[in-house]
Amino acid sequence: MDLGIAGRRALVTAASKGLGRGCALALAEAGVHLTINARTKGPLEETAQALRDMGVEVTAVAADITTESGRAEVLDAAGAVDILVTNAGGPPPGLWSEWSRDDFIAALDANMLTPVALMQACLPGMMERGWGRVVNITSQSVRAPIPQLGLSNAARTGLTGFVAGTARQVAPKGVTINNLLPGIHDTDRAVSLDGGAAKAEGITPEEARTRREGTIPARRYGTAEEFGRTCAFLCSVHAGFIVGQNLLADGGATNLTM
Repeated sequence: MDLGIAGRRALVTAASKGLGRGCALALAEAGVHLTINARTKGPLEETAQALRDMGVEVTAVAADITTESGRAEVLDAAGAVDILVTNAGGPPPGLWSEWSRDDFIAALDANMLTPVALMQACLPGMMERGWGRVVNITSQSVRAPIPQLGLSNAARTGLTGFVAGTARQVAPKGVTINNLLPGIHDTDRAVSLDGGAAKAEGITPEEARTRREGTIPARRYGTAEEFGRTCAFLCSVHAGFIVGQNLLADGGATNLTM
């Protein structure tokens, strides 16, 4: 399927690996020129070169997108953005009684306030040009909370509330905002969570993964590639009537009727 976005310009954050990289690769496959961001220069440049090898223009900016100076650097490099994909690593797991105010502020900065700031910067230009796509990578936890991920539950649910109202306000200008909610995918985040579960339960990481896969109706972890192509579809010309939605990509793990 031709996604109809060849030649468009996208900004993808946390794009050096994992789900962000999967989204960047899928957009490049569709002919989209990219500005990508991550904190660490080495892996970011490796991803940038892989994208350039696909025949698109790529600008890579190593910066902390959760800081005002980092966002300014990335946005200046990106210029006029048609497609924005926001992404950031999730806060660490833990127990509700152990988190401090600083822990919550850090989670809000990374997983709510940074995507909001990026949207505030990019949406006016999209609206003026009459076309735009925003996809926020959040989590299945906004539909069904994960007890040990309370910091993520709180911050990403706040972002979801912001998007719910904002998406309806910008849609008349040809701009859509949607959230893509991953379950467990075969990324570093899954390795970290499996390691934590293994340590807590006195089993191997491999056993922890097998146990978790058994709770997913699809009986496997997702891949960054299929997640990225789902993201690319939401960024396409075919998704213009999808507004303010929260699309689960979790292999059926979230047990909901609607």
